[in-house]
Formats: sequence, structure tokens, C-alpha cells
Amino acid sequence: MSGMQEFRQTTTTTIANGASQSAAIDLTDRGRLLLCIQMPAAWTAANITFLASNDGVTYGPVYDQYLELTVYNVAALAYLAVPYWKFMGMRYLKIRSGTAGTPVNQGAGRTLTLVIGS
Repeated sequence: MSGMQEFRQTTTTTIANGASQSAAIDLTDRGRLLLCIQMPAAWTAANITFLASNDGVTYGPVYDQYLELTVYNVAALAYLAVPYWKFMGMRYLKIRSGTAGTPVNQGAGRTLTLVIGS
């Protein structure tokens, strides 16, 4: 795309051993749009959902425009391309193993790689 500068980078976040939520990612420091998530080589079986916040303190679940919880069925080493528009306007993001009603604690620390761009 001539005349336009593309910005992409990777960052990581970890879900600690025995936990179901990752550390927060500040998307405004990282190009603003979540594009892809690469799952770790080991993963305690669970879907992933997301929590978002504008202030980095109060988090709530991420729903789509149809009021459906944003859920992805993933597996170890999966490379998940996400529709970037689902996360537009979000400042802080956490990845959750499972859902609010059924969180899945990971059996070891799990580092996820995120591709973030603009």
C-alpha cells in the first residue's frame, strides 16, 4: 500500500500457573489493534474469552455487536486471526482461559504471543 505506513509488532502476555486470566495489555502503547494470537505449545484445554477496560482497573467481558460473548475455540500452537474491529476502541485487554462462569486455570504458566498493529 503505497503512501501508507503499516505498523505491526508482537508482544506477549502470560496466564500464570493456576490462574485463568492474563496480565493486561495496553493496546494504545502497541498500535491499537489486535490482529492475531499465537497460542503456546502447551495449553490446558479451554476456549478463550476477553476482558476489556478503559482505565486498567475495572474490567468487563467483551461482547460483539449481537451481544454474544466473544469466544474462540483454541488449541496448543494455534495461530488465531481475530477480526481487528472486534477490539477497536479498547485500551486495556486481558485474555481469559474459559468464561466468567467457567474459568479454566492453566496447569503451568502459559505465554501467548499477540500481533498488534495499526
